[in-house]
Amino acid sequence: MAKIVVFNQKGGVGKTTTTLNLAALLARSGRTPLVIDLDPQAHLSAISGVSAAEGRESLYAFYQDARLLAQLIRPCDGGWSVIPSHLDLSRVDTQFGKGPQALNRLHAGIIREHLNTNRPILMDACPMLGVLSLNGIFACDRVLIPISADYLAINGALQVDRTLRALQRVLNTPPMRRFVITRFDGRRKMSWDIEQKLRDRFGAELCETRISENVSIAESPARNRDVFAHAPESKGARDYRLLLEELESAGFLR
Repeated sequence: MAKIVVFNQKGGVGKTTTTLNLAALLARSGRTPLVIDLDPQAHLSAISGVSAAEGRESLYAFYQDARLLAQLIRPCDGGWSVIPSHLDLSRVDTQFGKGPQALNRLHAGIIREHLNTNRPILMDACPMLGVLSLNGIFACDRVLIPISADYLAINGALQVDRTLRALQRVLNTPPMRRFVITRFDGRRKMSWDIEQKLRDRFGAELCETRISENVSIAESPARNRDVFAHAPESKGARDYRLLLEELESAGFLR
């Protein structure tokens, strides 16, 4: 099944929120996804209720101690499983360099342990182009790029586009990719202008679904809940349902 990395080199665009809510939807449909938290800030791990007290309980142990990924998987109450992150994961960039073996380590582990034979994998990448985010890109066959509806985010989207195009030379099969606009406010002309600019640049790679600026989406992580557990009838929950339907129709989850 699909291995999806949620990535943007700009922070604050809804990357972790998007990973969380797609995982929650997939779990509710019976597909029990595995989520790999590649961000040393470990926000997704905390929201999912599986914070690692120390590095050896987190993904860091896979890199530092050669622990099996399967040994680090922890179930969460939402119905999905998580390999949690920890601040120690920030050491990976300086400890292991950027050679092919280091960049393909996560991919090799997933394949060797058959972790996505019957379930999708979602990876929440850190907002830096380093060993961790590159591990996610090298391990995936899909890249989902959230872009918040502000002008600075356009530059971030173009930067991601350049990065992925540059990596095509070293990736065996370039991953399918989709851009999705987050924090969209239809009352602001700026939001519509940004959507048009992104549509002109990325065409069909830009999702038709937009994730609205919504208080329920903003509140739910603070309560360690996905938006469907927090406010299932909210506009934010509806938008994420529509996004999943669109991604499924496009073959993004196969």
